[in-house]
Amino acid sequence: MSWLDAIIIAIVEGITEFLPISSTGHMIIAQHVLGVPSSDFLHLYIVNIQFGAILSVVFLYFNRFFKSIQFYFKLFVAFIPAAIIGFLAGDYIDTLLDSVWVVSIALVIGGIIFLFVDQWFKHNTYHGEPNYTNAFIIGLFQCIALIPGVSRSAATIIGGLTQKLSRKSAAEFSFFLAVPTMFAASAYKLFKTYHLIQTSHVQYLIVGNIVSFIVGMLAIKFFIYFLTRHGFWIFGWYRIVLGLLLIILLSLEFSLKLV
Repeated sequence: MSWLDAIIIAIVEGITEFLPISSTGHMIIAQHVLGVPSSDFLHLYIVNIQFGAILSVVFLYFNRFFKSIQFYFKLFVAFIPAAIIGFLAGDYIDTLLDSVWVVSIALVIGGIIFLFVDQWFKHNTYHGEPNYTNAFIIGLFQCIALIPGVSRSAATIIGGLTQKLSRKSAAEFSFFLAVPTMFAASAYKLFKTYHLIQTSHVQYLIVGNIVSFIVGMLAIKFFIYFLTRHGFWIFGWYRIVLGLLLIILLSLEFSLKLV
């Protein structure tokens, strides 16, 4: 992986981490478009640079993280389900990181759902934080996002909407939940593969996290502005078009291999 590859993937992460279009899925797509071969370090890089993006949440919502101790308890309750499943099925999830087919199908299915989300939850008006039961249910939704292409943001926002949160409140809680979730994922992945890291890799990780941090702040501001005014439908169509395009390209590639 070259420096240009690393920076492009980090930009993709920063843009897509908080949009409901799957950051992991887009980084996998970027990897294949750039021709970056799969490796243990690439898997580490894809997971670890998400840490830079979540720091942008802490930076932009700094005061919210010191609002009350209950805030942290709710995040912990929401974090537990994905933490357990991620720990138990981590190796299997890693194998899915190489599959563009999985990403493509997940993009299309999620996109179809997003076409109807605004209508389903148009009467949601609660602008506060979820209670503990709500938080746990949102955490269950986050487990679905362990499948590449689903989007952690999409799953948790929809989870929040099912608990009567407004679009903005659901999106913001999704951002907050990203902090413990992605920190744990980054730290666990780093712990498992630290022995494979070379000196040059450290430089890649530092620069990648800085890039994803800066781009992530811009993406959060855009998403909240757009979401409160226009809803989710545009993200639904984006996911469907991209997913179908990938399926067509993958099918053509498969057909050519048979010739």
